[in-house]
Amino acid sequence: MAQQRHARGEPPEDRRAMLEAQDAEIRERLKNFKHKLLVMSGKGGVGKSTVAAYLSVGLARKGFRVGLMDVDLHGPSIPRLLGLKGNILSSPEGNKAIPLQYMPNLEVMSIETLLGDKDAATIWRGPLKIGVIKQFIADIAWTNADYLIIDSPPGTGDEPLTIAQVIPDTKAIIVTTPQEISLADVRKSINFCRQVHMDILGLIENGSGLICPHCGKTIDLYKTNGGMLTAKKAGLRLLGSLPLEPDIVTEGDNGTVEWMDKKDLPYTIGFTKIVDMVAELTK
Repeated sequence: MAQQRHARGEPPEDRRAMLEAQDAEIRERLKNFKHKLLVMSGKGGVGKSTVAAYLSVGLARKGFRVGLMDVDLHGPSIPRLLGLKGNILSSPEGNKAIPLQYMPNLEVMSIETLLGDKDAATIWRGPLKIGVIKQFIADIAWTNADYLIIDSPPGTGDEPLTIAQVIPDTKAIIVTTPQEISLADVRKSINFCRQVHMDILGLIENGSGLICPHCGKTIDLYKTNGGMLTAKKAGLRLLGSLPLEPDIVTEGDNGTVEWMDKKDLPYTIGFTKIVDMVAELTK
């Protein structure tokens, strides 16, 4: 019988029992999170990780309890965006890992916190990546939270597919920039969500114009209204548009979020509206 199962590609009984136990642990662990939001994009470089990190901070600053899980396994950037130092530690019991704490009500897990060399390349195939994502849920001592924000790599590969399969009640937030080359990939992300039956909370348009510091006029570097038109055509909600802001780039490199206290900054105004809308739509 064991040889027949092996011939069919089925795991040995002990391996199968371990996987079933892990799946049960994942289901139990996910009960700790009221809302699960996957921040994704069809194309790299559109600001997806920035949105995931700052959305988590914004919700935490509103008083919500938030877990931020970085499943961009090949290009993790969440710890650097938030200026998080140190590595993951084991719980006193030794059977779980403790996520890094950015705020008293914001916990963060990223593969970068497990790497000794922060510049090391993770050269992994699909099965290994799937296993790591499952471990991020089952083997991490997450505390009860209102939100689990998940930052995935661009595209529709193993990582977002694993989230769709492992966390079936996840809702997607899709990030784009206004130009057609980015919007074409966003349409693929929309189709991906519909094929895997993942609800889409809405689209966010990043890089929506640069406000000239000298004359105050908006320079449309990436065209205009691409996110709005794409959302309208797909029957989706546009959660908001964010302008290009040099201060945000600098603070991202420095791992700070002081811009959130600059209430008159156009980026802050736009992002605050997005955080408020996400909180309203998920209450």
